Amino acid sequence: MSLSPIVIFAFNRPKALQQMIISLKRNSLYKQSEKFVFIDGPRNENDQNKINAVVEIAKTITSNVTVSTANKGLGTSIITGVSSVLQKYEKAIILEDDLICTPNFLSYMNQALNFYEKDDRIISVCGYGLKIKRPKNYVGDVYLSGRSSSWGWATWKDRWEQIDWNMKDWEEFSSDPQKIKAFNRNGSDMFSMLKDYMEGRNKSWAIRFCYNQFKLGKYAVCPFLSKVNNEGFGEEATNCKQQYSRFKVNIDQSGNTHFSFDPQILPNKQIEKECYHYHSIKMRIYSKIRNMLRF
Repeated sequence: MSLSPIVIFAFNRPKALQQMIISLKRNSLYKQSEKFVFIDGPRNENDQNKINAVVEIAKTITSNVTVSTANKGLGTSIITGVSSVLQKYEKAIILEDDLICTPNFLSYMNQALNFYEKDDRIISVCGYGLKIKRPKNYVGDVYLSGRSSSWGWATWKDRWEQIDWNMKDWEEFSSDPQKIKAFNRNGSDMFSMLKDYMEGRNKSWAIRFCYNQFKLGKYAVCPFLSKVNNEGFGEEATNCKQQYSRFKVNIDQSGNTHFSFDPQILPNKQIEKECYHYHSIKMRIYSKIRNMLRF
């Protein structure tokens, strides 16, 4: 099995990065894997000392450390960093510093990347998986989703190069109610997030990735048992300041390092319905109320 490089994005949270690396080191494939770390630059003087500490931690795991002198923001950092690695490699595994990985994360990611490499329907492999009930007689450890997750994921060079980050077809798409409705089948928040990006209210790379996934008619492969937990919710987080998260999942504690993949995998209506529930208007309102009341 060929091993994909691990690409880590960090900013000003040394403790978070340290915890993420500790979790990665529990993976048997960690030492054999090439590692790259990209660290964003400071927004202000208060960030600099924390970033210096992050740099020191990064240098303990790899010499491939890139530190930005200016603050790019996560979106630009991800796009430029992943693009630079995929100039040299055919595929890559991407992590942010607020994630905790299971001990079988790298085994799962590498096996899935190798297994689905020639399946052009698949645009990404996600380490994070929603709490989805496995349908009766379902074959395999993964399901297909029309929506990729940015919490521990991977892709291939040829898929990455298909992404139009500049959203050249925005005017055409945003004036077509049927296409908007179809896009929102992957979550009631999809079009609103993309619109917010286009109008400067967020800088998300992930919503543009998901839009291109929709436009290209591709799927993400996701595990029934999540190999990633997001620890990035809270006041210090840049993009996820809420305390409550509706995305808590069943973490894989099996210890398995060999996984079952169906070469004939197809979308499943029951799974699609459950996935949509997490991103439904009802669940989003419930989540906002809980965070307003802080419980």
